[in-house]
Amino acid sequence: MSEQKPTVVFVHGAFAESASWNGVIAALYAEGITSVAVANPLRSLAGDAAYVRDVIASVDGPVVLVGHSYGGLVISEASAGNDQVVGLVYAGAFVPEPGDSAFSLSASEPGSTLGDALDAHPISTGGVELVIRRPLFRDQFAADVPVQVAGLMGATQRPVTEAALKDAVQAAVPGWKDRPSWHVFGSDDRNIPVAVHRAGAERAGSRGTTEIAGASHAISVSQPEAVAATILDAIRGVTENRAAA
Repeated sequence: MSEQKPTVVFVHGAFAESASWNGVIAALYAEGITSVAVANPLRSLAGDAAYVRDVIASVDGPVVLVGHSYGGLVISEASAGNDQVVGLVYAGAFVPEPGDSAFSLSASEPGSTLGDALDAHPISTGGVELVIRRPLFRDQFAADVPVQVAGLMGATQRPVTEAALKDAVQAAVPGWKDRPSWHVFGSDDRNIPVAVHRAGAERAGSRGTTEIAGASHAISVSQPEAVAATILDAIRGVTENRAAA
């Protein structure tokens, strides 16, 4: 494992889907980095994390795990006790302590306008799933993305269950507590207050933090080069750590 270049495994969050990483994947491919974008089920935190662990297990060699938004909770849970994960990147993502949920973290600082943009739809298994109303999607989620692209994103958004956003992290030691992490986020994120991002990076002892002025929540789409640069920093960092070990 020590001689292998890490594979990057991407985990999207709520109201996004795996193609939201396309620009980042292309930038990494140009640097010879292999990536896998997970289709995050968005049904429950425990179930989503279990699925991501299955994807990680299918990869040959070490993994740098990258999460966006709610995906930050998923990667924190999925990486707990998983030695295959050598580093974490939080891209506009929650950095949870045990017991935290997406709902609790988003309300821990003022500034999120997401609640007023959501519709809830009953699902046959019980409870509801949430979507961002299409007329509000660009302003809420992707204000710095071209209108046509944001329109496609709104049409292909993956609904998330309300239960998943209320589920608390169960891992006693989330992955960021015992392995290095890097953080990138936008200053104009309307889903997760920027103060929550800053606090998360500080909590995790970030090895590198990039705050992108004017960037929205959809930084993997609007700022793929900056996100890729953070991931490349992470790959260099974990490679140096493993070489020195």
